[in-house]
Amino acid sequence: VQLQASGGGLVQAGSSLRLSCATSGDTFRGYTVGWFRQAPGKEREFVAAIRWNSGLTSYEDSVKGRFYISKDNAKGTVYLQMNSLKPEDTAVYYCAADRNVILSSIRDNGAYHHWGQGTLVTVSS
Repeated sequence: VQLQASGGGLVQAGSSLRLSCATSGDTFRGYTVGWFRQAPGKEREFVAAIRWNSGLTSYEDSVKGRFYISKDNAKGTVYLQMNSLKPEDTAVYYCAADRNVILSSIRDNGAYHHWGQGTLVTVSS
């Protein structure tokens, strides 16, 4: 599956953005789709994930209550709605997908073998 992430941009603290992750040539049926981010000089970290079939979601603690991951079955797209953005949310955001992510590994970037190109989110203070 090929992934296309979009929706990043430059916003002020407190603003919202919605990121999109779409596939080309396949569907997300049976996949777990995750969002990860990498800030300058830092390791890539988990943000959120959703199991396409069940809708089960998981969030990193620092984004709970601010970010929401969702899916559109008709469009075959996964969204990351980001509210109340903070400067520390500044990073390149990547979507990733895999059919074989077990629940205990849903936050591990090594569990995902398909990655999009990343979209930059910059939050100014």
